[in-house]
Amino acid sequence: MSWQLALPLDRTSRLPLAVQVRDSLRRSVENGTLRPGTRIPSTRQLAQDLGVSRSIVVEAYEQLTAEGYLLAKRGSGTTIAEPPTSQAVPTLVSPDRDRDAAGSMWDLRTGTSDIAAFPRQDWIRCVTAVVNDAGRQELSYAPPSGVPLTRHVLTGYLGRVRGVRTRPEDLMLTAGFAQGLALICNVLINRGHGALGVEDPGHPGEREFVTSSGLRPVGIPVDKDGLRVDLLERSGVRAVLMTPANHFPTGSRLSEARRRRLIDWARRVDGYILEDDFDSAFLHRSDRVPALQSLAPERVVYAGSASKILAPALRLGWLAAPSELMASVEHVRAGWDIGCSGIEQLALARFVDTGALDRHQRKMRTEFHKRRGVIRRYVAAHLPGAHILGRDSGLQAYLQLPPHVDEQALVRAARARSVLVRGGGFYTLADTTRPPALVVSYASVNCADLGRSLVALGAAYREAGGA
Repeated sequence: MSWQLALPLDRTSRLPLAVQVRDSLRRSVENGTLRPGTRIPSTRQLAQDLGVSRSIVVEAYEQLTAEGYLLAKRGSGTTIAEPPTSQAVPTLVSPDRDRDAAGSMWDLRTGTSDIAAFPRQDWIRCVTAVVNDAGRQELSYAPPSGVPLTRHVLTGYLGRVRGVRTRPEDLMLTAGFAQGLALICNVLINRGHGALGVEDPGHPGEREFVTSSGLRPVGIPVDKDGLRVDLLERSGVRAVLMTPANHFPTGSRLSEARRRRLIDWARRVDGYILEDDFDSAFLHRSDRVPALQSLAPERVVYAGSASKILAPALRLGWLAAPSELMASVEHVRAGWDIGCSGIEQLALARFVDTGALDRHQRKMRTEFHKRRGVIRRYVAAHLPGAHILGRDSGLQAYLQLPPHVDEQALVRAARARSVLVRGGGFYTLADTTRPPALVVSYASVNCADLGRSLVALGAAYREAGGA
């Protein structure tokens, strides 16, 4: 393998070239430019690249290997060695997830999707076809708002499956939902907003994201009919972030009466509703209603992503915004980046056009419905007194517990039995009146393991005084 390595050499210096190569490599390791495990070129290749004698590079490599900076293995080449005191660096996404999951058998925490079910072959076929067909235009920079073909295909798809009323020019491809949220928050700040309504309980990561953007999250309680619009009206905010189709995490759906009242509120205060439609693809057909955006395209920003329906690694999301708002979003986006991968966007368009996305979603809806049934049966058998809120859909179940159960004690007892799960309090901002609860995700646990984990959870429940 012809690896490359950039090392500065000063041929006018009195310092021998071997010393320059050695010292330059050592500095790059010590300051973190070259990380442990990084492959570097062979002595022959680096000598050729630098235009020096191979013996110069061999001398530098041998010295650095003796000092513990390099690791040379026959047949495997040379890599940067692992310092004796180094520690694993947590990932940026859910930094505590992998660490907490170590040694645990079942992870029932929210925030993931069934990555194991990713339709690899279908996606590979789409990417292959796109790359084979790509010309100069497809391989060049895509417009910051997205590849026109992908925007056209997604506009048709969202209209077909969610009733979204938009035009390709009012739809933007983003690097996941997070970037879309960041863009909207920035636009709201530019328009004089200082706060953003959020559901309570709701997604704690989104609340932190809103705060870091410069807006103050204002919790609006949620009940069995969804967001309390009457309390939203009294809050003083003029924009709200919500999950009306299937509230996260309780599973309630915004009632028809509240949908109409919410739209009236937005029009009256000249405000906006940011609709996070994160799991509508997995709702049972009896639970599906058109997107809230379909009622008021001029007041609702519709947001979705491929993270839950395919895989987070694709980093593909979309915003459908009112025309006058989209102009501001495009202005902000132009100062941030030059768009997402055009190849990935075209692959997504083909994935939709060939029917692969519909097939995958139909398959996963069936599977998640089975897992939901497992939860209902095992909760009834092993967690007496607990009951599931919301409809029979989605990616997680909200288990409301008897008032006397210590939520945190139950979470700790579950962890001691290798079950990672979060209590309802984890998702709460300010509404402390809610009874104790558990939020059980079944997005990435198959039916068999789900049953075993709930048996263990039942044992923890009894220990925490639940039975």
